[in-house]
Amino acid sequence: MMEKMIFGRYVPADSVIHRMDPRSKLIIVLLFVCVVFIANNAITYGALVVYTLLMLAMSKVPMRFVFGGLKLVFILIIFTFLMHIFLTREGPIIFELGWFKVYEEGLRQGIFISLRFFLLILITSILTLTTAPIAITDGLESLLGPLKKLKFPVHELALMMSIALRFIPTLMEETDKIMKAQSARGVEFSSGPVKDRVMAIIPLLIPLFVSSFKRAEELATAMEARGYRGGDGRTRYRKLVWSVIDTLMLLLLLALTILLIIFRT
Repeated sequence: MMEKMIFGRYVPADSVIHRMDPRSKLIIVLLFVCVVFIANNAITYGALVVYTLLMLAMSKVPMRFVFGGLKLVFILIIFTFLMHIFLTREGPIIFELGWFKVYEEGLRQGIFISLRFFLLILITSILTLTTAPIAITDGLESLLGPLKKLKFPVHELALMMSIALRFIPTLMEETDKIMKAQSARGVEFSSGPVKDRVMAIIPLLIPLFVSSFKRAEELATAMEARGYRGGDGRTRYRKLVWSVIDTLMLLLLLALTILLIIFRT
C-alpha cells in the first residue's frame, strides 16, 4: 500500500493544471481551504465535489492512481464518519437497533465533515501531483517575498517545505522495504494481539530513523558540493510567468465562492 502513496509525488503531464503558475495553484489551494468551510448543505457540498473533480480531470492524472493512493485517507475518513455516528446525539432518531441509535444530526455531520476532509486532501494532492517540488519552492518564496523586509527566512522556509514534500514518498518506499525485510524474518505487522503489533513497530522505526539521517546527510553534502549558500544572489533557470489561465482559474474559484454564499443556509 505504501508504494502507492501519492503524497509528495509529481506526475509529469501536459495539462492545463500542469502549465499553471505555481503561485496561482498555491493561492487556489489556500483559498479553497477557506471556502470549503462555507458549505453547509447538500447543494454547496455538491458544488465543491464538482469543482474538485473538474480540477482532477483537467490535471490528466489518472483517477485510479489518485484514489488508489488515498487508501489510508479513506480509513481515516471512515473513522471520522463513525465517530460522528456514535457520539453525536442530536435531532430525531432515524435508525435504532438495541442500544445502537443513529441520529439525524450525527449522520448529517458525519457525511459533511468526512466529505470536507476528503476534498481538502484531494485538492492538496492535485497540487503536489501537478507541480514539481522546485516549482512549489519558487512559488512559495515569491508569495512570501514581502516578508524578506522583516528579515524573515523566506527562502529557507520554502526550501524546507519542498524537501519535506519530496522526502515523503522516499520515506514511504523505505518503510515498505524495511517492513518486507522484517516480515521475511518472521515479524508480524498485521496479525496477532495489538500489543505484539505495537511492539513490532520498534524494529521498524530504528532503521527508518537511521536511513532518514543518512539521506539527510547525503543531501547536505550534495548541496554543499554544488556550492549552495542560501537564497542570496541565487538565480533561477525557470521564470515564473502569470498567464491568462491562472486568472481564469482564480475567477472560477471566485464564482464557486459566490455560489456557495448564495445557496448557504
